[in-house]
Amino acid sequence: MMEVRGPLAPDPRPPEEATMLGTLQCVVLDCHYPAALARFYALLLGGEVDRPDARWRVDETWSTLHTPDGQVLCFQRVEDFHPPQWPDPLHPSQVHLDVEVADLPTAERELAEHGASMLRREQGWVIYSDPAGHPFCLLPAILRA
Repeated sequence: MMEVRGPLAPDPRPPEEATMLGTLQCVVLDCHYPAALARFYALLLGGEVDRPDARWRVDETWSTLHTPDGQVLCFQRVEDFHPPQWPDPLHPSQVHLDVEVADLPTAERELAEHGASMLRREQGWVIYSDPAGHPFCLLPAILRA
């Protein structure tokens, strides 16, 4: 087995002794139209678009979505944005969201009406792209005891 060295090597300390260096503030998605993409994700995840927050200045280049569960997605305008073309390795997605939905057919229909494109149907989930081309997966809700 190959030994992993450098920054990706496993921390040799037990988990209870490992130091947390930071807290995830948000996930940022590059796009052409930040406010429009924030509204798309508000449809998918719920929440408030561009809620006042001292951490960010909201304008035509930056938009936010504060979700009901406390997560924050941010959307950043990139003038020369090139959307991912999943699963093409020459245009990788680099990150994607897995979103659990209570009613998969209804979610698919509504998202398609708002610019989502179905990329592929797998056994148990469906891969879509948002209006800016970022892939995301829709998964049916799992009943939890």
